[in-house]
Amino acid sequence: MQSSTVRTLLVRGMIAGVVAGLLAFALAYVVGEPSIDSSIALEESASAPAHEHGDAAAVPADEGEEEELVTRPVQSTFGLATGVLVYGVALGGIASLAFAVCLGRVGRLRPRATAALVAGAAFTTVYLVPFLKYPATPPAVGNPDTIGKRTTLFFLMIVLSVLVAVIAVIAGRRLAPTLGNWNATVAAGGGYVLVMAVACLLLPANTDAVKETFPAALLWEFRLASLGVQALLWTAFGLIFGALAERVLRPAATAAASSAAASEAATAGSAARTG
Repeated sequence: MQSSTVRTLLVRGMIAGVVAGLLAFALAYVVGEPSIDSSIALEESASAPAHEHGDAAAVPADEGEEEELVTRPVQSTFGLATGVLVYGVALGGIASLAFAVCLGRVGRLRPRATAALVAGAAFTTVYLVPFLKYPATPPAVGNPDTIGKRTTLFFLMIVLSVLVAVIAVIAGRRLAPTLGNWNATVAAGGGYVLVMAVACLLLPANTDAVKETFPAALLWEFRLASLGVQALLWTAFGLIFGALAERVLRPAATAAASSAAASEAATAGSAARTG
């Protein structure tokens, strides 16, 4: 694939990431922000009794409350939109490069099907599998002293999932000539599942991520919203980028087919004259 084509696909991937990010932001604002507001309200109500019993009396008035650098309305609108859009653009660019690598190397799939395959694989390896081990938790929940540990474990799970997935793809391609494409794919996928299952058992759990008194219904509402936002992001990206990539690659495919047809016609005409 020519470098100009890869560059065009990269731009298209970032555009698809922006559009997918806008859709994900809309869903996150509608279904995710209410659960975040509820969890913050619970945290504030839990800390209120300490102030009511006179604990705040020993603290000077100018030190009793910390000035909020970014207000909650800004966090839930502009801050959320910025974060989701940057996330969508970055992953859109990376996914488009992965698409360029996979195109023509994972079977005779059209650009739309390849884009859908890359988006589905990215959603599974980058979010779904790590989510199963370390599910998302709302802010203002859990022990703040363990945020660094929880973040490190989550990103370690992402790196491990992506690395094992890449190894599985390479192993599947090498096994294909011997086992056939279907059997090699099943074997590689089974190996990925087995390795990640063992990793989930060996890696430490987030035992202090959520307080026992936190409402289970609210926790699952937030986690389902987080899962839904990611699913929408990657589904929208796969569909949008697939359509854009199809337009970019269709002229090249048409030209190649026309050239092959002309070559066959010329060969047939030469043979007829010779005969």
